[in-house]
Order: sequence, then C-alpha cells, then structure tokens
Amino acid sequence: MTTLRFPDGFLWGAATAAHQIEGNNVNSNWWEMEHRPGTHVVEPSGDAADGYHRFAEDIRRLAELGMNSYRFSVEWARIEPERGFVSRAELAHYRRMIDVCRDSGVEPIVTLMHFTVPRWFDRDGFWRASDAPDLFARYTEQVLGILEDVRYVCTINEPNIAAMLAGGEKAENLVAHGLAHPDLHVADQLLASHRRSREVLSGHDDILSGWTIATQAFHATEEEGSEQALHEYGYPRDFWYLENAAGDDFLGVQAYTRTFIGPDGPLPVAEDVETTLTGWEFFPPAAELGLRSAWELSGGVPLMVTENGIATGDDTRRIAYTQGALEGVHRAIADGIDVRGYQYWSLLDNYEWASGYRPTFGLIGWDPDTFERRVKPSARWLGEVARDNALTVQG
Repeated sequence: MTTLRFPDGFLWGAATAAHQIEGNNVNSNWWEMEHRPGTHVVEPSGDAADGYHRFAEDIRRLAELGMNSYRFSVEWARIEPERGFVSRAELAHYRRMIDVCRDSGVEPIVTLMHFTVPRWFDRDGFWRASDAPDLFARYTEQVLGILEDVRYVCTINEPNIAAMLAGGEKAENLVAHGLAHPDLHVADQLLASHRRSREVLSGHDDILSGWTIATQAFHATEEEGSEQALHEYGYPRDFWYLENAAGDDFLGVQAYTRTFIGPDGPLPVAEDVETTLTGWEFFPPAAELGLRSAWELSGGVPLMVTENGIATGDDTRRIAYTQGALEGVHRAIADGIDVRGYQYWSLLDNYEWASGYRPTFGLIGWDPDTFERRVKPSARWLGEVARDNALTVQG
C-alpha cells in the first residue's frame, strides 16, 4: 500500500450546475427548448433535484462528508429574467448559497454561465449578437456585488461545447465521438465575452477568474494521416480554447473519456471496452491527460479539475473510476503541474440535458417524489480521501 499526498490547501469537492439541479428555471432558453413541440430532449427538467430550495442541506452534507469546496453556477435567467431587469431577490438567493458555503467551511467556486442563458438573450441573437460580450460584461457587473470573499470564479463553462451546440450538435452527443464543427463566430464571441467578464472581475483584487474547457483526450491511431487529422479535428474543438486561456488566473479542466482519431476523423467507441451510461469509454486517465494538455497549451496557467466523473448505476465502478482519475491527477502534480483542486461531477444525480435523468453521475441520489437525499458509498469514500488529503493505492 502506498499513500499519495496532495498539496496543502488542495480543494476537494463536487460540482453542480443551476439548471441541472435547481428545477423550474422557466426563463432560460433550455426550459423553452425542453417544452418545444418536436424537441429532441427526452424529458423536461421540471423540478430537477429541487436544489433551489435544498441548497443549504446539500452544502452542509458535502461538508459533513469531508469535502472543502463546492463548484456551483448562478443562473443568469433568474438574475436577469428580462433584458435590463435585475432581480435583487435572486442575487440575494445566490449570496445565501455563498454564505452557507462559508459558514460550513466550504470554498465556493462560482460559475457565471453554465450553458443556459435567458430567453431574451437567445431571442435577441444569442452569442451571435454583436452586443453579446457587452451584455455578458453587464451581467458580470450585476453579480460582482455578491462575490465578496469568493476566490475562484469561472466565467463560462465549456465554451467549446457551447460553440458546438451553436453549430447544430445535439446535446446527447457531446463529449463523444463525432462532435459537430463549432460555430467559429460564436467561439470568437464567447472568447470576447470571457475577456470582458474577466475585466469586470478584476475590480475585485482577490478574485481569480478563468473559464472551463471540456478536454477530449484525443488519441491518434497508428494509421498514416491520423496525427494530422487529430490536429485538424482537435484544434477548433479543444486546443484553441486552452491556448486562449494563456494569461488567465486559472483554467478549469473537465474530463471524462477519450476519443480515437483515424485518418478520416473520429472513430466510434470500440465494442469490446467498458462503457458508461452515456455510452462513453470508461477511461480514468482522461483527467491526467486533460491537465497535461491544458498546462502545455496555456503556457503554465494554474489548473483545477472542475469536472470529472462517471455516469453509472454501479457505485463500485464510480469509486474505481475516481480512484484511477485521482492517481493520474497526482502524477501530474508530481511532475510539477500546478493543480489547485478536484471537483467531482456531480454532487447530485442531475438533469443531463437532452439525455434527461437516466445518466446518474451523482455522489448523492434522491427520491423523485420526496427529494430525500441518499448518500452513496462513493461520497463517503471521496470524503475520506478529502479529509486525509491523501489517496491510498495498491502496490
């Protein structure tokens, strides 16, 4: 048995997103899409996990388990439900979440935009609109007042996936084989919005800001032309975003699986490998590979694993996956990569976009009728790792 120790102050926690756990986010573009006739979404988000009302219970339980950080998002569609109207009550709601984190000894890691936007923003041109960066900067200014004593702020979650969605990809295919070509104008607009948001956040000297990228762990096959195909496929979907994090305060790495690239592009998942409820290959090294790629391409920006997890109904496989992922994170740290923390996705079983509630990523489940929380063994296991700030490995 060997004990792998992590740096002092390492942030151990779990992540969520507002639309995926809060419920009844009726002013968002995703709510509208869920209820549109002929939608490809298998079921609406509805009440979700009722996280809007139960956040204090969830944060305190996370702390009781032994974790010291929580990444969550504030919902733009609640804060600015109509263009120019700012809800002071909703700002106060999210400030209460920050306060509960602080009172519980939990570091709040706040994401400003996790895919969903207000209906009016979608209606008025979405990220393609010429004033989108200005509107996102204004929204950041609206939120800035509640971010006192928040150290880490993620501006935009997975802009590479957002640009692919804008390019016409269906959400159930994301982070998987055959990703659509991103809308490059949207990509440019998201980068401009990120930078404008960071300018606003710099008004708080103590805030460290960055965006989070869904890294794909691309692997070239041995066939001639595969390396070139990998670069052509990966650059606009992954690498470009990591390069443009250069100079940021930190960069979030979000990693789940890998994709093989042949001379003709991405290959389907092999039939003889273990897969998860999302159809992705069970591949724990994804986090380590994402960290190494992000470190190299960003030029050494401090990193945090802001999402890493597995959709499974077998909690023993969740523990095995996370164990393997953390061993890889430790290898990256041992090689001198500055990794600040690890946020498992997700704290709760949640609404997985177009796939609905079937893929269960959570450390904690819940009853769909009563919303009673059910702590899984994997949550207690990860909590013990967090308390020890160390991972035990065999051999």
